[in-house]
Amino acid sequence: MVFSWLPQPGAATKKRISSQIQDQTLTIWCQETATSLGLPELARRVQVSWNSRMQTTAGRAWWPDRLIELNPKIEKIDTEQKWRTLRHELAHLIAYERCGRRRIEPHGIEWQQACADLGIANESVYHQLPLKRRTLAKKFIYYCPHCLDEFKRVQKIKRKLACYRCCKKFNCGCYDTRFRLLEKKA
Repeated sequence: MVFSWLPQPGAATKKRISSQIQDQTLTIWCQETATSLGLPELARRVQVSWNSRMQTTAGRAWWPDRLIELNPKIEKIDTEQKWRTLRHELAHLIAYERCGRRRIEPHGIEWQQACADLGIANESVYHQLPLKRRTLAKKFIYYCPHCLDEFKRVQKIKRKLACYRCCKKFNCGCYDTRFRLLEKKA
């Protein structure tokens, strides 16, 4: 079953993932952990691999394929970071597994509960590892016609979006077309 609203690895990604170095020790740990949490399908399908192409991210979880990719650089940095990153990514799979088809936020309350179950309560969304950062140019500038605040974006806005501060202040936090963001022409 494929959920179109979740990030899906393409055919090339799936092929690359299958050719990556599988880590049996980490996979077995994830299987045992999922079993102890009463998630038999996750325990049966979860796989952990090292992805040497990762540059800026410490790890990534793929649902519904139940795959975890880890950056090999984290193993050289600190063993504790390797296990923390693995638990962080496994928490994503646990959250999705528990919620089934329901749409959830990647780092929402379901994920936070899964982190607590894995012993990493109050887990940060971002890592503080010394991996190089990727910076993207924010080419699109939008503004609120009411307060004239500017918002820089990497990608063009494809849906109706309004200034949150103005909506909160003048419309109880609900969307209002008066505060819809407009693109600033160069």
